[in-house]
Amino acid sequence: MARMSDLESVFCRTAAWRWLARRIVVPRVLDRAIGPEVLEIGCGSGAMAAEVLRLRGGDITHFTATDVDPAMVALAREQLAPFGDRAEARLVDASRLPFGDQSFDTVCSWLMLHHTIGWQAVVADAVRVLRPGGRFVGYDLPDTVASRAVHRLTRSRVLMIDAADLAEHLAACGLTDVVVAPIGLGGAYRFTGTRPEAT
Repeated sequence: MARMSDLESVFCRTAAWRWLARRIVVPRVLDRAIGPEVLEIGCGSGAMAAEVLRLRGGDITHFTATDVDPAMVALAREQLAPFGDRAEARLVDASRLPFGDQSFDTVCSWLMLHHTIGWQAVVADAVRVLRPGGRFVGYDLPDTVASRAVHRLTRSRVLMIDAADLAEHLAACGLTDVVVAPIGLGGAYRFTGTRPEAT
């Protein structure tokens, strides 16, 4: 799985990124309760995990933040330290999740699917670890000239995802109540889908 560029990894450690997460992203993406067992794939510095716990912590009993980059996992552990044993950061490749089927109530992905290149396999594995009634939620960037240009400038290896393609794949993976909609932030879109209850 690809990693963020150095420039992107620096930005995701800034106060500006934390402000953006707290004020814009979390309120616009997490429209319903999450948890109690939450997995974040591609957590970067842990800024999003920390903001979700600060803003929605009453819904969460345990938060597992994961990333493929050891440096990011170390930063995430620092960010999550104030939450004690309610949160952990682990070195994990999102395309090969080391968790059993139906292990989590919520799986989050914050602006990282386009970094995975093989995003279809990542989404399928995220759905695999969801419990019946659980939700896959997050946000990402559309495939536009501007988003491709930004990633060329930062020398990031990415595969931008068209919102319609993501919606189609979420449904193909068996999720219901699929929504992929703009969040009013540079063309970014939020997404959500629910794993159906067992019958």
